[in-house]
This record gives sequence, structure tokens and C-alpha cells, in this order.
Amino acid sequence: MTEFWLISAPGEKTCQQTWDQMMVATTRNNNLSTNNKFNIPDLKVGTLDVLVGLSDDLAKLDSFIEGVVKKVSQYMADVLEDSRDKVQENLLANGVDLVTYITRFQWDMAKYPIKQSLKNISDIISKQVSQIDNDLKARASAYNNLKGNLQNLERKNAGSLLTRSLADIVKKEDFVIDSEYLITMLVVVPKTSYADWQKTYETLSEMVVPRSTNLLFEDHDSGLFSVTLFRKAIDDFRHKARENKYTVRDFQYNEQEMNADKEEMTRLSTDKKKQFVSHMTGNMMPDQALFSLCQGPLVRWLKVNFSEAFIAWIHIKALRVFVESVLRYGLPVNFQAMLLQPNKKNMKKLREVLNDLYKHLDSSAAAVIDSAMDIPGLNLSQQEYYPYVYYKIDCNLLDFK
Repeated sequence: MTEFWLISAPGEKTCQQTWDQMMVATTRNNNLSTNNKFNIPDLKVGTLDVLVGLSDDLAKLDSFIEGVVKKVSQYMADVLEDSRDKVQENLLANGVDLVTYITRFQWDMAKYPIKQSLKNISDIISKQVSQIDNDLKARASAYNNLKGNLQNLERKNAGSLLTRSLADIVKKEDFVIDSEYLITMLVVVPKTSYADWQKTYETLSEMVVPRSTNLLFEDHDSGLFSVTLFRKAIDDFRHKARENKYTVRDFQYNEQEMNADKEEMTRLSTDKKKQFVSHMTGNMMPDQALFSLCQGPLVRWLKVNFSEAFIAWIHIKALRVFVESVLRYGLPVNFQAMLLQPNKKNMKKLREVLNDLYKHLDSSAAAVIDSAMDIPGLNLSQQEYYPYVYYKIDCNLLDFK
């Protein structure tokens, strides 16, 4: 279960007492949830007007950052070809798994100085994640183009003899080179027609050189034969070959072009394996894994920036809890933030227990629980409303097809 409920309630005599009461209600004899304190530092409160405006801005920012976190994680899954275990082990925050990061959350003072105003901290996070989003779009476009080019190259060097590149199959000695009168042609012959080919190729048209055919290569269905004839007979030979269900391949032996193709494929294949060895673990073979020049660097970028975006997202959740708690419970700041990981089978019961525990905080909440409610400044129109501050954090970020 990767869903968390981030809630807050006002301090009773002490915040510890608030924590103790919640623990008794949700864990003693009923095991409704696993709970952790959620540490939010002493942030600058500012004015009520600023808090009301910020509440709305933070809700939008929360939604935006969650979208970026999901896009980065889903792109990681796409790059790693939806291998669930490989994806999950790369989706870390500050070097630890997401559940560990959330349950042990500590405010990052270096990235988000608490001496800054809440608005400034919000702006820092917004700019940071917007940059990640823009970079992701650019990198995704470049990666997809490169992946497509490599797939096209690989497709040229695989598949049927009717379509595949012949550069790695034929040799110079298979051809009559630089002859004014003669030319060597390549013909794809179905395996079931080998005998017919041997009997008929010399008579398919005039000017075919006798005993000039050789089987150069074969795949599951067909064989590639060479045959030499006079240049003036090319068109007639093609026509007669087609009538007999043989396919003449358009191919001219050009050593320079063929070597360039081979070198490009060798380079891509070598780079592909280097990237794989550097950035993958486990027993997956290279051909099962990444097939792009930039995969290693891209995976590295995705790992780093997923961590950055996820950390920013949880800090926005902390900001929202702080702002809403001050707006609801008033000053001086006195509330306990708590992270609950519900037991999946007991979620309804947990909600009932929390409502019983905190219904005194807002008597009107009983009438609107589980329904939308629009309260100016609290931005509650898009979510469930409870007598306590509540935000959901769903760590199930991937949509595996």
C-alpha cells in the first residue's frame, strides 16, 4: 500500500498529547494505520491575506509537480522498457526509497531556507520543477528521435531478405566489378523454389552467363542468389524473374558506402552495450534492455531529476499543511503534522475513527464529509473536506501497460 494520509490537528496541551491521542485511536487494538510524525520546521507565517492567496497557489503547484513527478517516472519506465523491478530501484529520493523518504521526512534547509518567506520558498520550488519539466520535454524529444533512427538502422540489418540491408551479407568477390558489359544481380528465391531456380535462371532472358549463380545467404524462408548477365538484358531479366515469383533486389556494390554502414552499426552496437553495462544491474541481456546511444546519460538524468522533483513535491505538501493549519487553527502556530499509512482493508474504519477524534474541530464538517465544499481561501472545492487538515500522497506513480 503506497498511499499516505498527511494530516494535522491542533496541539492539545502539547503537540505530543495530540500525537499520543491519534496513536491510541488508530493503532491500539485495531491496527488501522502505520503512523509517523511529519516534521515541519518553524516557517515564517506572514499575513493572513498572503496565506489565503498562497493556499490557492500551492494547490495548483502541488498538482503541477505531481504531474511532473509522474511524467519523469513514466518516462523512466518507457526507457527501461517497463521492467518493473528496474524502474522501482531507480525511483529514489535522496538515495532512499520513496516510503523511507516520506516517513523520515526532514526539511531541506539548504535548498529551501526557512528564513525566506513562504511565497519565496514556493517560487523557488516552482522554478526548479518548471526547469525539470522543460528539460524533460527536450530530452524526451531528442531521445525518441535517436531511438527511432537506431531502430530504423537495426531494421535495415535484420528481417526478411526482401527488405534487409545486404551490406553485411555480400562480399566483393561475389560481383563482377567495373565491367562495361556485365553486371551481377542479386535475386531472392523462396526455399521451395531452389530447384526451379537452378533449372531456369539461365533461360529467364537472353544473355545470362551460364553457371554464374551462387547461393550467398539464406534465412528461414528464402535464399539470396547472385547471377551475372549482360547489362542490356537487365529489364527483361527483372520482368521474367517477377513472373516466376523471384525478387530482384536493387543493389549496387559500393564498398565505401557498405563500410560506412557497417562502421555505424558497429559504433551504435558498441555504445549501446557500454551504456547498458554502466547503468543497468541484474541479469538482463543488453538486447533486452536499452537501445539508444544516450540511454545511460538519460537514465542518469531521469534518476537525479526524479529525486529532485519528488523532494520538491513533498516539500510543497509540507507547505500546504503548514498554511492550512495556520488558517484553520489560528495563531500562535500550534499543530502536530502526522503521516498515516492506512491499512488497505481498514481505510473506511480509519476515516470514521479520525472523524470521531477530530469532529469537535469543525462541527460543519460532519455534514460535508466525502463531498465537495468551497470555502473561500482554503481551496477545498477540488477535494474531500474533513474537520482536520488532510492531503493524500500517492506513491504509486507508474501506469504499467
